[in-house]
Amino acid sequence: MQRYQEITDKRLFEKSSWREYQRALKRETKKRSVLNLFKYTSVFIFIFMSVIAILGGLNGNANEYVPINSLSIKTEASINILDKVTPALGKKDVQRLLSNHPLENLKKESFEFDVNGNNYLINTTLDIDLQRFISDKISKYTSRKRYVSEQIGFVAMDPYTGKILAMVGFNKNRDAGNPCIDSKFPAASVFKIITAAAAIEKYDLNSDSKLKYNGRKYSLYKSQLKDKTDKYTHYTTLRDSFALSINPVFGKLGKLMLGKAVLTQYAKAFGFNRDIGFELDFDPSVISITNEPYQLAEIASGYNRDTTISPLHGALMASAVLNNGILLEPTIVDRLTDHNGRILYRSHFTPIHQAITPHASVVLADIMKETIKSGTCRKAFRGYKKDRVLSRLRIGGKSGSIKNKARTAYIDWFIGYAQEKKGQENLVVSVVVAHGKYRGVRAAHYAREAMKRYFGAYFARSDSDRKKIKS
Repeated sequence: MQRYQEITDKRLFEKSSWREYQRALKRETKKRSVLNLFKYTSVFIFIFMSVIAILGGLNGNANEYVPINSLSIKTEASINILDKVTPALGKKDVQRLLSNHPLENLKKESFEFDVNGNNYLINTTLDIDLQRFISDKISKYTSRKRYVSEQIGFVAMDPYTGKILAMVGFNKNRDAGNPCIDSKFPAASVFKIITAAAAIEKYDLNSDSKLKYNGRKYSLYKSQLKDKTDKYTHYTTLRDSFALSINPVFGKLGKLMLGKAVLTQYAKAFGFNRDIGFELDFDPSVISITNEPYQLAEIASGYNRDTTISPLHGALMASAVLNNGILLEPTIVDRLTDHNGRILYRSHFTPIHQAITPHASVVLADIMKETIKSGTCRKAFRGYKKDRVLSRLRIGGKSGSIKNKARTAYIDWFIGYAQEKKGQENLVVSVVVAHGKYRGVRAAHYAREAMKRYFGAYFARSDSDRKKIKS
């Protein structure tokens, strides 16, 4: 470059005066600048397009599949990324393939099945240790003839990914289907989660907001829904009324403050009356709201049998509380492969929408803790602060109970969460028990057992890893 500069300068000087030489030199400099700009721009564009291509391969549709060597080799390292990518199956396709495979009560993480002579392999998201533990517990308790329940549905889920970690169901009538995804169970007082969320956002209520009611806690008479204050008026807070599930407080919130439009809005935000993507086909949770004042109070407090949900939907509601208000699609199929080992379907994180604000989710998580501490679940979780495992967790929940529409079973709910105090591990649990003539093991008890088992195993692994690192 320096030699080129010297020759050019000499040639220009010999052919012109000093002024002409300076002009020519400027023209030559501009010419070289344009050439350099073009060269560097071309290099930049090439690098940029290469990066885009790489990122496109990494962030493409997670359901697209690439061939792998065989069914016995399933690690990500075995995938040949140079093989041709083919169209993926969607959740609706997986639903059709699994129409005769409800997936509750599995004892293995993966299994093979045939459809029309074609062989497939399913790898689930299940935590098999937790799955087997809950299955054994339910089998043990339902074997006691006096306390046998009509139905039990248990769902545990990772609130940040939507992955189902356990799905266990029991039906006294074995042909009654999978209770974990059955949306026929009256929601009862777990609907207070939605009413509380609406009141927090629309009227800026917090855990310590003052509320009042007349009469008994668990009744709901029209006389209790009047906006009056007298010497018989009881004063409470949002936290305590939620923890103790005080019906007239939530009935008044629905009738006097929220109304049909707001309750409908928040029920839909939490997933009612809408299809939710899942690898198993299940009916939406149902709610029907009118402008009739007493019905608004019934809906808001859960004091009715027409609002129905499934245990799976209950887990989604609890997940939104932990997940900054985001409602997620659940998933139980991690991967589906065909007989050639090709991945036909892979699950991925799928947010539905922002159901509530992060602030509202924080307040809900706080008032749900009071349910465990001093509310309707205090007996089921008695001594948890001294327990070797549970004392290391933040636990919150909501119970609910009501007779079914036919008055043949007593529906008992627990929807809640457990968070590691000094770590990142989380779990949500949703349990429904339809008790028969006698009331057996309560839903909250199953939830406690599951939390203790899951985190007990997790803490044992973590403590072992820390010891290995130190040694």
